[in-house]
Amino acid sequence: MSMRKLDAWRDAGLIDEATAQRIRAFEAEHARPLALWAAIGIGALAIGLGIISVIAANWEDVPGQVRLAIHLALLAALASFIGLRGEQIERDQPWGLEAAMFVFAILGMTFFGHLGQVYQTGSPLWKPLLAWLVLFAPILLLRGQSWLAAALVTGALVYASWDYAFAYERYFGARQELPDSWLALVTAVPLLAAALGAWMRGRSARVSFWRRMEQLGLAYSVGGASLVAIAAGIEKFGENMMALDSQSVRAVLALATASLVYMARRNASGEASAAIIAGSGILCLIAYPLSGEALAGGLLLMTLWVGIAAAALHGGWRGVFQMAVAVVALRLIVLSFELASDLLTSGFGLIVAGLMILAIAWGALRISRQFAPKSGEAR
Repeated sequence: MSMRKLDAWRDAGLIDEATAQRIRAFEAEHARPLALWAAIGIGALAIGLGIISVIAANWEDVPGQVRLAIHLALLAALASFIGLRGEQIERDQPWGLEAAMFVFAILGMTFFGHLGQVYQTGSPLWKPLLAWLVLFAPILLLRGQSWLAAALVTGALVYASWDYAFAYERYFGARQELPDSWLALVTAVPLLAAALGAWMRGRSARVSFWRRMEQLGLAYSVGGASLVAIAAGIEKFGENMMALDSQSVRAVLALATASLVYMARRNASGEASAAIIAGSGILCLIAYPLSGEALAGGLLLMTLWVGIAAAALHGGWRGVFQMAVAVVALRLIVLSFELASDLLTSGFGLIVAGLMILAIAWGALRISRQFAPKSGEAR
């Protein structure tokens, strides 16, 4: 803590001298020698890079089975360390355990690639990712505490589902191609991270981790619906993963997920999450008949984010509300240029567009200041 700021608080009457002295004593006792730790970190990094360089220089000379054995030994050693010392480290240094688990998960993920390199196997990427999700993701779900672990699990699930959808025909041929509705269902599976996170938030001591899982599932829902709205303004949806049956599958799974979130968290924040997920699914269904029209696509996107702003206002999410207002304002600006494209060739058109942009920016700022909820998520 800055002692100058502490003195400023004391001079402003926010704290008295006795409190300032106690804060100084506490900070002195718990001060971290950053320079020393930086030197230790640089030294450890240099050693690690040196080891990697030595291995890389002689990579081809090391038999594949030996490399895999070393990789497995590292995994076993780290797993033993986490199993034997995990609880103690979690009590004393939670981030130490989180770092060890993250390295363990990454070693497990790279092992599948290493295995394919040694034995020259060829398979779509979703297969090793699925194996990793089965073998390693449960460890992160059972012990993870930070956004890093939540992002790793959710990111692997998202990548595996979309790689499955895009790679299936490439690897298995068009004759064995699965229905688009099935592929849409697979790519919608990451939505369930929101339901899992919402359900576990009230049933686990690791509230922060499960909050991140719910937020990542919510972000996936909003991101997918936003892309559908943008695509609807570009082209007419046809016979692919944007077809009516695919959109129906996405809508049904989104509504089911929203119901689970609502049942798991009966408060303002849970209601906001459920409403956003349900709205994202409904938008996917509505986008099909309206696709192919630029104006319809723009209105769909703004409608989605206006709904997100209303839900954020209800849930007390200040940052989400402000982001939603910014997205709506930005889309209005883009829409003003699209609608005034014929006028932009003249100076009058440029003046009108500029005034419209300023008005939108001013209105967005006023709305954000006046209606944005207080900082902090409602429980």
